[in-house]
Amino acid sequence: MDATNYTYPSPLAGYEDAPPLPDSRAEDGKSFLNPQTGVLSSAYDKFPEPLDNGRRGGFDIHIYHYPSNPDQSTHAKHLWQRIRREFPELRIYTFFDRPVGPHPVAMFEVNLFTPAQFGAFVPWLAIYRGPLSVLIHPNTVEPGVDDAETELRNHTQRAIWMGERIPLDTGLFKRFIKAREEAAAVVGEGGGEGESKS
Repeated sequence: MDATNYTYPSPLAGYEDAPPLPDSRAEDGKSFLNPQTGVLSSAYDKFPEPLDNGRRGGFDIHIYHYPSNPDQSTHAKHLWQRIRREFPELRIYTFFDRPVGPHPVAMFEVNLFTPAQFGAFVPWLAIYRGPLSVLIHPNTVEPGVDDAETELRNHTQRAIWMGERIPLDTGLFKRFIKAREEAAAVVGEGGGEGESKS
């Protein structure tokens, strides 16, 4: 995905009129001393927009394995079981032994609903994922943007990977986008319901 195809919010939104940051260094001589406000960022408690803080959760985690590799299959099945025991509050889906959707190899999915869940689960997974590749992608809510376009971006440009990156079948999203564009063109040409042709 070409990152220049997208727009991005300014990292300094809300800080445009803030005073310049100090150049003071911490005792280690390397890191900077930051001005303390006494208030933690709201991102500790709630995912920032446009991340979904509702039903879908802010992040999906897809944990992949190759069914033809017995070591990976066993590790993945054990990991799936461990996650269900260690993190019963998380939503976890079926253990697939085949490709599903845009995912070209077998996988299972875990959903994260809060920054606290993300902060606990992702570091834990970095240790326990073993030989398995992991896709961490956001779920965003962007009014006025086609759902398939949002999903394509979330699974590619906004994705985080642990281990080897596995190429996704993004054609699925692209086919949805194309179909919607074609349907919109038909409606735009007067083929929509309730429109009279003169």
